[in-house]
Amino acid sequence: MNMMTLWHISGWEFAALAFAALLVGFSKTAVSGANTVSLAVFAAILPARASTGILLPVLIAGDVLAVLTYRRHAHWPTLGRLFPAVAVGVAVGTLFLLWADDGIVRTSIGAILLLMAGVTLWRRRGEDGAAGQAPDTVTTRSGRLRARSYGVLGGFTTMVANAGGPVMSLYLLSAGFRKLGFLGTSAFFFLIVNVSKVPFSAGLGLIDGHSLLLDAALVPFVVPGALFGKWAVHRINQRLFEQLVIAATVVGGVQLLVA
Repeated sequence: MNMMTLWHISGWEFAALAFAALLVGFSKTAVSGANTVSLAVFAAILPARASTGILLPVLIAGDVLAVLTYRRHAHWPTLGRLFPAVAVGVAVGTLFLLWADDGIVRTSIGAILLLMAGVTLWRRRGEDGAAGQAPDTVTTRSGRLRARSYGVLGGFTTMVANAGGPVMSLYLLSAGFRKLGFLGTSAFFFLIVNVSKVPFSAGLGLIDGHSLLLDAALVPFVVPGALFGKWAVHRINQRLFEQLVIAATVVGGVQLLVA
């Protein structure tokens, strides 16, 4: 109760935050990008800037569970190409947070997500996806350029609003990843990126003792969501999986724009 009083939240509001934490677990092991709904719930109930710091440890808990589930399916050449560009995006995002208010942050991220969803749909028009082979996303000039572009955008969006999931989901889909390769690569990617964001968020005052107290109450709800996602992902075919990821991205972008 002390924790709820500290953040001035009601029982119903805590229940909504708990459901959002459960959805984080589901998104990490099933439909990446679905946690944009969680982002919107946290930002609606809590102060928008503070919500990003509170959500980060919840996301890390989901990342750990996803890595444990899909660790054998990561595509390391892709990760190696992405991380330098992501570091640039995180640095730019940190500077952006120093002066941007909540409205500018939401509008910017929402516009980027909708733009990326449109680009992905256009690129995939008439395509049936990869035939299951390992993606060759880093072996061509266009592939390297795409990795760097999405990497910078992913680093920027994940730093300013924990909204990097949809950007990287669209990149992995455009690169031809199948379900398990998609989930394994994104699991390691976000575990490493989100852990690296902790010092930046703490330095900006977004993570402190009060935020961690609320995190301690919310993290347990991530586990059942992750377990349900692990069960559900094997019952979703590839085409439906891709459609759900893109739909979650569009919903998240619209939510940020109208918030």
